[in-house]
Amino acid sequence: MKIAIVNGGSGNLGSALKAFAHLGADAALCDNAAEIALADRIVIPGQGHFGDVMNGLHARGLVEPIRAAAKAGIPVFGICIGLQLFFEKSAEAPGLSGLGLLKGEVQLFSGARYGAAGGLKVPHMGWNALKLARPHPVFDGLDGTHVYFVHSYFVNPASNADVLAWCDYGLTFCAAAGQDNLVGCQFHPEKSQTAGLRILKNFLEWKP
Repeated sequence: MKIAIVNGGSGNLGSALKAFAHLGADAALCDNAAEIALADRIVIPGQGHFGDVMNGLHARGLVEPIRAAAKAGIPVFGICIGLQLFFEKSAEAPGLSGLGLLKGEVQLFSGARYGAAGGLKVPHMGWNALKLARPHPVFDGLDGTHVYFVHSYFVNPASNADVLAWCDYGLTFCAAAGQDNLVGCQFHPEKSQTAGLRILKNFLEWKP
């Protein structure tokens, strides 16, 4: 099984690669359409600016191959910014479209609860508990488990049917989302120790 870890020019590529290698997966960085076409599973890893990563995918000619693979039923896993790219647009890069694999948008933590007045820091950084919205093989047995977040933006799916897990940070936000062969998480499984490795292992074994 070949795992393509997409290189959009930024993101936590090394940690994601090491985590899959630790699990014995045949994972490699991918920055061209041919490698996407040969992949059995695709991972879009996290960290970075929505606009920078999306523009990086365009520059490498990866946007349409990723969309085609997703449409063909290849399992695709998005991590942090990778999940955000699944959606139609982001407040971080107004006017720039995302991959549009899921309907909805990406929003900033903002309002009276955040900053000096509210006391909640942005970015949201640290360990928080997942609340599973519904059963999903990738998050099997992880309800209530603490995972590691580093983000200022969060996804807001158009339909709650696409929400797989919630988390609380001043508000209840979507911590994981997916549909059919798509799954993604706002947190970093590659930094979430045992729980994170379990999620990545579940993804490798998942049969959507």
